[in-house]
Amino acid sequence: MTRLVVIGDTLLDRDLDGRAERLAPDAPVPVVDAIEATARAGGAGLAALLATRAGVDVTLVTALADDAAGEELRSLLSGVDVIDLGLHGATAEKIRVLAAGRPLVRLDRGGEARGCGPLPPGALDGADAVLVSDYGRGVAAEPTVRAALAALEVPLVWDPHPKGPEPVTGATLVTPNLKEAVAATNLKRDSPALDSTAAQSQIPAPTSGANIKGDSPSLGSGLAAGEVAGRALAERWRAVAVAVTLGERGAVVVSGESPALAVPAPRVSGGDPCGAGDCFAATAAARIAQGALPSEAVRAAVHAASAFVAGEVEPPRHRGDAVTVADRVRADGGVVVATGGCFDLLHAGHVGMLEQARALGDCLIVCLNSDASVARLKGDDRPLVEQDDRAAVLNGLACVDAVLVFDEDDPRVALQAIRPHVWVKGGDYAVAELPEARTLAEWGGRAVIVPYVAGRSTTRLITEVLARAR
Repeated sequence: MTRLVVIGDTLLDRDLDGRAERLAPDAPVPVVDAIEATARAGGAGLAALLATRAGVDVTLVTALADDAAGEELRSLLSGVDVIDLGLHGATAEKIRVLAAGRPLVRLDRGGEARGCGPLPPGALDGADAVLVSDYGRGVAAEPTVRAALAALEVPLVWDPHPKGPEPVTGATLVTPNLKEAVAATNLKRDSPALDSTAAQSQIPAPTSGANIKGDSPSLGSGLAAGEVAGRALAERWRAVAVAVTLGERGAVVVSGESPALAVPAPRVSGGDPCGAGDCFAATAAARIAQGALPSEAVRAAVHAASAFVAGEVEPPRHRGDAVTVADRVRADGGVVVATGGCFDLLHAGHVGMLEQARALGDCLIVCLNSDASVARLKGDDRPLVEQDDRAAVLNGLACVDAVLVFDEDDPRVALQAIRPHVWVKGGDYAVAELPEARTLAEWGGRAVIVPYVAGRSTTRLITEVLARAR
């Protein structure tokens, strides 16, 4: 299974949420009562917990203090494999006082950067990627940690902090927010680097709203500023790519001499941005560990961070080998759903059916006919799209967790490998007509039919294209 190592400072985030319906008699400040306290791991700890949602095994390398807050963090991280370097100082705490979910004030205490112990030998062995979640409190600056990161031979994602060290050279992806990128390059709004009216016009006036990484509204959310700063930092750090997050506007990715890639964010009304930056970095790192390009990882990260801000709980991603996905979901008590087909030219009917299938359980595995299988079923002129590309398109859908390619004329052998609870077909079938129904019955699986979008078919698309080409 894919393994991600998260390295960085872990904080204790505590929310005191109550109601504020009156002012204090001795000062014009709200009185908050009926308080409910909640605590969670923040910083690198939050990034590690969020990365597990992306379907990877996570090891957290962090430094925890021997104090009450440190013990609380150990409890909050009990489900994560932790390598504790030992914090030389007090646990950093961020305490927010809220009224009906809206922050009134934040209180910070502890957590001065005082260093930690060395990195144990072999701590990064077996990692498919490493994420540095730096909060400027010493872990990323520890000499043995930095030496190990400089010698890495796997992808490195670095989420920087103004009080922390600069990324080691050659990182795969660095993810500063706009404020951090602008400050690191001393870029001003009237900088000569933004030497055209067109470029200046891309730096909008200050906006309000939820931000992916807590960007300062006074800097705006400019694509131009993000691109210019990102290119300067990519050159300075010799990074493969730099993604500058632009708050509610998404992110801009720069890599080499290629044109900048703008990744817009879905519109979010309200929401709580606290921790969204960790969600962004964790999602990007997990996707890169699974083999995604930086640009692909940033797209996924922008959507995940927006969902995080909106308070939407995304279904866990179980990406990976189809059999492993099925085994893991089944072991967790979840429902394994599968469907199958050629998916030669993916169209709206396919997508609608796949989304309906995913809604029936906790993962969706697509059993995909191989090229040889499609040719036997559809003719020697099919498929139009080879199996690796068809699988890649399916894996790119949010509703698909894994793809299993099979060579037989029907998916019964594939079904025996993954043993789904539910087998989904789209269209006008009777369950008795499905050859796989008897196979499913061997382990109590069920075949079901979901509505299909009328008038959508690959054959019709091919016919229309050929007719128009004449």
